[in-house]
Amino acid sequence: MLLRGKTVVVVGGSSGIGLATAELARREGAEVVIASRNKDRLTPAADRIGARAIVVDVTDDDSVAALFRACGPVDHVVVTAAQLRTGPVKTVPMADARATMEGKFWGAWRVAREAQINAGGSLTLVTGLLSVRPRMNSAIIAAANGALESLARSLALELTPVRVNAVSPGIIDTPIRAAMPEEARRDMLAKTAAALPVGRVGVGEDIARQILAFMTIGFATGSIVYVDGGAIIS
Repeated sequence: MLLRGKTVVVVGGSSGIGLATAELARREGAEVVIASRNKDRLTPAADRIGARAIVVDVTDDDSVAALFRACGPVDHVVVTAAQLRTGPVKTVPMADARATMEGKFWGAWRVAREAQINAGGSLTLVTGLLSVRPRMNSAIIAAANGALESLARSLALELTPVRVNAVSPGIIDTPIRAAMPEEARRDMLAKTAAALPVGRVGVGEDIARQILAFMTIGFATGSIVYVDGGAIIS
């Protein structure tokens, strides 16, 4: 087991990529803490995989500080939490734009600031392909993702001997897509899959495996890996 005797904290671990990462870490022998603001979703997820659950709001300084006081020193931290709101730059409310940066960028900043990560451990940030392949009406999300990738490279220098990396997913079929009408969701995923060299969209475990690699490859720091089914070249 690659993570036997290690402690892993997944911020945003109650669903999607975060939960897939927590599940994989548990299978590899880690003690896992999953943290999320949604207690109703968090507790059942933790019970199902045998993890510890801690409620956290990444937009709140004190909440993030309390999370890591409760955890103490840990070996690996993963940040998948995001509260995304977007729209055309001319019309998206400034409150929505600020909320996206607050939840995705400043949330990761707070985690990096407060986490007590053992030497040789890792911090992995989850960004998104819009950082390099922008699309209409998503400028604020693209900006947040790009900022996170720059943050990962900078923190790899500042936090050494902790290693810091980022994973940038393409289209992943996670519960966040459930907010779409089901027919529209299926149509979008099918069209995306048909346009990708791999012929399918991603699932949470695809990204979780890359995060696991960053936890266990001691020579990896300051790296940004795009796991996107070939979207970046198609």
